[in-house]
Amino acid sequence: MNHRIINILLPVFLVLLQVAATAQQGKKSIALDDIYKARKFGSRGVPGLRSMNDGEHYCQMKKDSINLYEYKTGLLSSTLVTSKKLVPAGDTVPIEMGSFEFSDDESKILFATADEAIYRRSSKANYFVYDLKTEKLSPLSKNGKQRLATFSPDGNKVAFVRDNNLFIRSRVGLFEAGGRGDLGESDVENKVTTDGKVNEIINGATDWVYEEEFEFSKAFCWSPDGKKIAFYRFDESKVKEYQLTYYGDLYPEQYKYKYPKAGEDNSVVGIYVYDLETKKITTVDIGKETDQYIPRIKWTEDANTLALYRMNRHQDKLELLLADAANGQTKVIYTEENKYYIEIDDHWHFLKNKKEFLLTSERDGYRHIYLYDLSGKLVRQLTKGKWEVTDVIGVDEKNGLVYYACNETSPMDKDICCVTLDGKKTTKLSTRKGTNSAEFSKTFTWYLGRWSDINTPSYSAVYKANGEEVRMLQDNAKLKETMVQYQFGKTEFFSFTTPDGTVLNGWMLKPPDFDTAKRYPVLFTIYGGPGSQTVNNSWGSASSWNQMWAQHGIIVVSVDNRGTGGRGEVFKKCTYLQLGKFETADQIEAAKYLSTLPYVDKARIGMWGWSFGGYLTLSCLTKGADYFSFGVAVAPVTNWKYYDNIYTERFMRTPKENNGGYEDNSPVNHAAELKGKLLLICGMADDNVHPQNSYDMVTALVGADKQFESQFYPNSNHGIYAGKNTTWHLYKRMSNFIFTNL
Repeated sequence: MNHRIINILLPVFLVLLQVAATAQQGKKSIALDDIYKARKFGSRGVPGLRSMNDGEHYCQMKKDSINLYEYKTGLLSSTLVTSKKLVPAGDTVPIEMGSFEFSDDESKILFATADEAIYRRSSKANYFVYDLKTEKLSPLSKNGKQRLATFSPDGNKVAFVRDNNLFIRSRVGLFEAGGRGDLGESDVENKVTTDGKVNEIINGATDWVYEEEFEFSKAFCWSPDGKKIAFYRFDESKVKEYQLTYYGDLYPEQYKYKYPKAGEDNSVVGIYVYDLETKKITTVDIGKETDQYIPRIKWTEDANTLALYRMNRHQDKLELLLADAANGQTKVIYTEENKYYIEIDDHWHFLKNKKEFLLTSERDGYRHIYLYDLSGKLVRQLTKGKWEVTDVIGVDEKNGLVYYACNETSPMDKDICCVTLDGKKTTKLSTRKGTNSAEFSKTFTWYLGRWSDINTPSYSAVYKANGEEVRMLQDNAKLKETMVQYQFGKTEFFSFTTPDGTVLNGWMLKPPDFDTAKRYPVLFTIYGGPGSQTVNNSWGSASSWNQMWAQHGIIVVSVDNRGTGGRGEVFKKCTYLQLGKFETADQIEAAKYLSTLPYVDKARIGMWGWSFGGYLTLSCLTKGADYFSFGVAVAPVTNWKYYDNIYTERFMRTPKENNGGYEDNSPVNHAAELKGKLLLICGMADDNVHPQNSYDMVTALVGADKQFESQFYPNSNHGIYAGKNTTWHLYKRMSNFIFTNL
């Protein structure tokens, strides 16, 4: 179809999308601006609820105040602070009430204002300390924005990072904006490290790849007694730089940062302990090997003992070390090896008895909870079965209970359970089939429970620790009425067996007037990456965008291929060294299976995905060109050699070790196989999946004389939302393309 005809059709399609009313009993159809402008289908939750130390109250930020409420009744107990009290000395305008943290004794609040994003999990801000007793507000520092500000256990100090160095601000609350009084600035802001330098040395924060792939940015922690701080030091001087270009000025701005691609040098990481009394920095012995990872550090209940995970570069060996903070000496108390790889999580917990700790492992083929003593001896396995523990929510040591989430009901569902520390009794707390989550009070007396299923928006309530519901907080009744008004269809689960005997799970959303005598086009919505799941029994799995397509006579499906999570280690890790091979094969088999259904038009099967889903879309359009008629690939990896080393090598090892795996499974090498229609989209300032991936795919497609469409967004990162109107423009562009081709 030529572009002139497309340009004629697009305005017609947009008119169709804007039609709000139908002739059927006053019902409405979903328009694109209902979703992305009016936001009519957003599910409401209970944001910002935090348990207080007494376990009977929680606080919540309202528009202009932070209030205290009772768990049991929901009644307002008190207002802790209002915005009127948050006016800096010498100013007339209150600071913004954005993110905040309490000191351990809940006597002070740390506010982050004028937050400025850096990467996915990192930012810098102007922090202020508010003292609830004196009702005074003080800036944390007047020397530039800070990162990762964190109270000491006694609440009298705050550690933070600025300009790649670690600082400690003492006597917080005394250094006011109006003047220092008798305190000199050197008395209250101590520079722990001095060698921090952009793109060379980072103290107390992570480098890009640790932040992205080990999923944390704060690289320091206070000891339990507040007398020491353990921190990371990243020497990234040998890591190669990647450059992004930002447009909008006469001369574009060039931004360079360190990004280690597959097979390339990483930062050399060191772990150190700073003693606040002696001002001495002690080096922790993490071994002579520098080409390794330290994915976590954590203080035990002993204020002189630091725990850390150490992992080799192949990520198939994990060790837990205990370090003496006084001299830096370490000993290995736990070692785990895996023939594939080991994933890091935050499920380790050191008990207050100072004798035992918990962690999770896939050592028996499924992720479960294990109890060890501090010598490294296994005490017992607490959970067992051919299902997965998905989260360790908390440990109630007083009553000897471990609360966790799991998918024992099915890979698509999540339940809340608890097990006794002696392993003798397990109790299921959640009662509704679907996806359940829980946030416990600090005394484990109450919890905020959330539930949804694939056809029901989130329901939130307060529960007793035994699972008994006390009171409803949010049931999304208004959204449910809107769903009826806009004719939301019911999403159904299905499964099928591939020729090699693999059972795959999926969901399907059919048009509201579905007729088995008709043939419908199909739109796949996918992700498919390692350990992920799109086939979940939870609200949002089948979004309002998908509902819109169903109303336009399109069947929408999603299938979890091999490599995805929830079904044990073998199903997830069988893709090892061939990332994308089996995932692509499974999506092709899904298209073949759907083609056998009498109501599917096999000539009109399309796919769209973002990130790994974009990669998989390109792979299916090339390797599976005979089964997919079109695809939309957003922010895709096109050559695994271009992606970061922690993620890629976890599943593929290095290009030198596994060149065939890289070459065979990179879409840029299969451009000549493309047959269907393609829309390729990327953000031109994507620090994660670099635009280089899309540019090289364009080069390969042009070289293969393949016609395609593309859309590029200057200054947008991996989320493609920077600038005015971007999200709306993106989804309108994709919608036009999908409508034209289905």
